[in-house]
Amino acid sequence: MTAPTSRAAKGLSGGAVGTGDLVFFVVAAAAPLTVMAAVAPLAIGMAGEAAPLGYLMSGLLLIVFAAGFTAMSRFVRNAGAFYAYIGRGLGRPAGAGSAYVALFSYNAIEVGLLVAFGWFTESGFEDLTGVRVAWWIWALAGLVAIGVLGYLKVTFSAKVLGAALVLEVLVLLVFEAGLLAHGGGPRGLDLGTLSPEHLGGSGVGGMFVLAVGAFVGFEATAIYAEEAREPARTVPRAMYIAVAFLALFYTFTVWMIINAHGADRAQDIANGEGGADMVFTATERFAGAWAADAMDVLIITSAFAATLAFHNGAARYFYALGREGLLPRRLAAVSPKTRAPVTAVVTQSAIALAVVAVTVVSGADPYTVTFLWSNGAGILGVMLLQALAALAVYGFFRRERRGMPAWRVVAAPLTACAGLAVLIALVCANLDLLTGASNGVNAALVAPLPVLFAAGVARARWIRRRDPRAYERLTTVDAESV
Repeated sequence: MTAPTSRAAKGLSGGAVGTGDLVFFVVAAAAPLTVMAAVAPLAIGMAGEAAPLGYLMSGLLLIVFAAGFTAMSRFVRNAGAFYAYIGRGLGRPAGAGSAYVALFSYNAIEVGLLVAFGWFTESGFEDLTGVRVAWWIWALAGLVAIGVLGYLKVTFSAKVLGAALVLEVLVLLVFEAGLLAHGGGPRGLDLGTLSPEHLGGSGVGGMFVLAVGAFVGFEATAIYAEEAREPARTVPRAMYIAVAFLALFYTFTVWMIINAHGADRAQDIANGEGGADMVFTATERFAGAWAADAMDVLIITSAFAATLAFHNGAARYFYALGREGLLPRRLAAVSPKTRAPVTAVVTQSAIALAVVAVTVVSGADPYTVTFLWSNGAGILGVMLLQALAALAVYGFFRRERRGMPAWRVVAAPLTACAGLAVLIALVCANLDLLTGASNGVNAALVAPLPVLFAAGVARARWIRRRDPRAYERLTTVDAESV
């Protein structure tokens, strides 16, 4: 008789990922250069001088969220992350519903970023060489590279993300150093921009939609918990480092962008014809044309790194849900050599390929349609999951705090849930700012979220009727108490 293979031998590569790797996954997924160069001007155009504090306040809210989320990470270790957390705190049906929403959201963001990568590369390559290569060819090339990286050991992806992240942060620091060396912009370094009084202006609600969306992806620390070394320590540490870094870096960079153009003129410039290029023009003025040219190239690698990070995250959701019977179990297959979720990686790549093909055949604009529409739906889905996860933390510790202080498992998660609920309402009211689409299109983009949640609840209840033992295992696979 053949000895049974241990679950560890069949699973993902345990102990492969350290704190630094997790930080790279999270921050690279946020794509700081893409956010600052392509999205921050929109936020400045909406809220003017209130924009820096918008990013800071969004980051502070997510740090409050992280306090409860990381408390629960000591007791839950599952590649399904939101699925496992919500299932353990609010019940298995809610966890299954959240799993389907998470899978949709991660796929939507990943395929949108892939198409954006192709779009950025087409433009950047033509600017540098004068040769135009269609965006979809670049997207397919990127998809092949991402699929290969997804198949290799997870640590290799971390190294690629780390290199891309360092370069994109470095070019923004070059711009900031140049501005500081010049003593600031037309009005010097204007600290009045950071005054809370600006938060009372018009357009602030829409600005928060963009600001909170800039942090999407920090859940990745929990997604890789099964592959992390000492997850009870590395997951919380990486999450705090990543969110704190993004909050401070975004706030400082947006403040510097406003200073570069003058606090009294920045909003008008952002809303004018040159608004989309205001970061590039400021970089060229204060750091030199070479820095602006480097930024043109690095925004491509930024989009690639973010696509890779979300591709890996979505693949691990496929893996986790296949392992627990919420999707076909063959999705839980891993490579014997690299311990990567190979079937899930191939499935994820096939979905991305299909979206690229549909975009090409339909003639849809890759940026204003595929990228903006898919990311609008995906960001809203992730925010809904964050609010549910915050409530789940309270539910998990409600009967027994397990040695955790009340502020961390009661006050923090309930505060985060309330804050996220407000932001979700703002997103729903201003979804056109994320998608650029009509109300009818926005309704169609949002519709899959409740439908998929209901489908997950129905699937969990079906499993409970057909196989009670399998139902009891839902959300508990690879969970561990410390």
